[in-house]
Amino acid sequence: MANTIPILAARLIFAGAFLLALIYKVTGTEGTAAAIASLGLPFPYVLAWLAALFELGLVLAFLTGAFFREAAALAALYVLFLGFAFYGPATWQGNPMQMGFFINHLTFTAGLLFAFVHGPGRALALDWTSPWFAARGAER
Repeated sequence: MANTIPILAARLIFAGAFLLALIYKVTGTEGTAAAIASLGLPFPYVLAWLAALFELGLVLAFLTGAFFREAAALAALYVLFLGFAFYGPATWQGNPMQMGFFINHLTFTAGLLFAFVHGPGRALALDWTSPWFAARGAER
């Protein structure tokens, strides 16, 4: 029981962070698309909506515990990509705050990797995982 509350709190925090990002993308699609376009990526509106759908999937996975490890691994890659793409070392000279944002992304990635290793816990978690993970003994 001592582990249940912190694990559930962590799952809520992960879900909340991605829910906020999702809400921003849905309500501020123009800004998200502009940021994506600033990186030189093609189809910024399509990528913005794909990112929103991906984040919706992450929210559901973190809240339900279904495909939790898969979601945590993919989220770690996603957050790491965003950190380097938008706040990486190339942006630090013009604005030192960018380094802080980058470090925040690294810290969040570390938490997601920890979640990947330890799973969603036993409380309020659907016991769903991909066949690939199940075959390798990656379930709880």
